[in-house]
Amino acid sequence: MSSSSSPSPCLILTHGLLDNNSAKTCHGILRGSDRFRAVGVIDYRFVGRDAGEVMDGRPAGVPVVATVAEYMARTDVERPTHCLVGVALAGGKLPEAFREQLLSAIDHGLHLVNGLHTFLADDPEFAGRAQARGVSITDVRRPKPRTELRFWTGDIFRVTAPIVAVLGTDCALGKRTTARWLMEGCRQQGLRAEMIYTGQTGWMQGSPYGFIFDSTVNDFISGELEGAILHCFQEARPDLIFIEGQSALRNPTGPAGSEFILSGNARGVILQHAPGRPHYEGTDIALAPIESELALISLYGARVLAIALNEEDLDEAAAQAAQAELHARTGLPVVRPLREGVDALVAAVRQWAGV
Repeated sequence: MSSSSSPSPCLILTHGLLDNNSAKTCHGILRGSDRFRAVGVIDYRFVGRDAGEVMDGRPAGVPVVATVAEYMARTDVERPTHCLVGVALAGGKLPEAFREQLLSAIDHGLHLVNGLHTFLADDPEFAGRAQARGVSITDVRRPKPRTELRFWTGDIFRVTAPIVAVLGTDCALGKRTTARWLMEGCRQQGLRAEMIYTGQTGWMQGSPYGFIFDSTVNDFISGELEGAILHCFQEARPDLIFIEGQSALRNPTGPAGSEFILSGNARGVILQHAPGRPHYEGTDIALAPIESELALISLYGARVLAIALNEEDLDEAAAQAAQAELHARTGLPVVRPLREGVDALVAAVRQWAGV
């Protein structure tokens, strides 16, 4: 399954969650992937609609059907080769309700690709059915053997390309999407840009450089990050490197972000923020004021170049007001990527990096 060949047509299973942040893996594939190409989404709640329209109001030409069997019985659609688990859930456990459709996918000869912490290949029913049908199961989050893990060496400081981390004030804000769009935006302007993926969806989108942050033994996270950046720099010789951030520096359910600055030597930061979100996801703990987040990032030795606005729970008037207020409070460019694109973010990065 190489990202260098044409993307494999796939079904994506969201099973009632297509319009939810939990379906961010599906959303990522719908917004662009070099490894997989969505031809249908399996979700009983949104049957008959276009998956892109459900996601963000923009049709993507991808139909939503109720079941795998229903899709495979149609004659007016493209035949998939894979079925992807399209959700990323707290705790990473496979919901029992997903089993029926995944088993159906196997029975229809589709390879399974799963980004949850539950490994389908370790489940006797999935494994036995897949073996009998001659299809594969790829558990993206399966850790590498410890003998293959890399410890941090300090070689990161030999990388001369500017490194920008897309961090957030919380998890599930769109950091990966912004990082990928920044990479694509820089390429459109003639720059050699690459993205370091750090989550399962980044791998599914076909990024050649990266690792799975939350399935890596903690002692080796810094080294795996360094190794991915070194590999990228040595092979691609990019003008700019973007790192997809994970979670947030202050998120109590899984703080992360310092590694990208300290171990990955990211000295520039694009900060993703959702002004309509009052608490860290899944908690009743109030989000810290954005000014304190900017100060904390500065203490780590990096500089926030711009703010990318996540517009969840904001109507158009509220989004515009939040954008203006954040700019007034911080003096930074505040950009709405889903509505305005990322050209202004690219400009901020280029000015900082001198490229």
